Amino acid sequence: MMNDNSSSERVEQFKYLGTALTNQNSIQEKITSRLKSGHACYRSVQNLFPVVLYGCETWSLTLREECGLRVFENKVLRRISGGKSDEVTGE
Repeated sequence: MMNDNSSSERVEQFKYLGTALTNQNSIQEKITSRLKSGHACYRSVQNLFPVVLYGCETWSLTLREECGLRVFENKVLRRISGGKSDEVTGE
């Protein structure tokens, strides 16, 4: 809260909640940084899937086994994205 005796300093840039805010309202650097982080995460997961699926072209899967692989894939994708709760159930 400001009173009549206070003053504020005008700055070109400052950090708020870990994000650099500028007087030009540019967040390009932050977006670029987040995209780089996302690409790095995606590349690391690409290395994980071949380990799980090595030799899978010779597999004859049942529906249950196929479902298990989908569950694994979805768990990995949820972990990457930080997980999202169901809007209805909150889980």
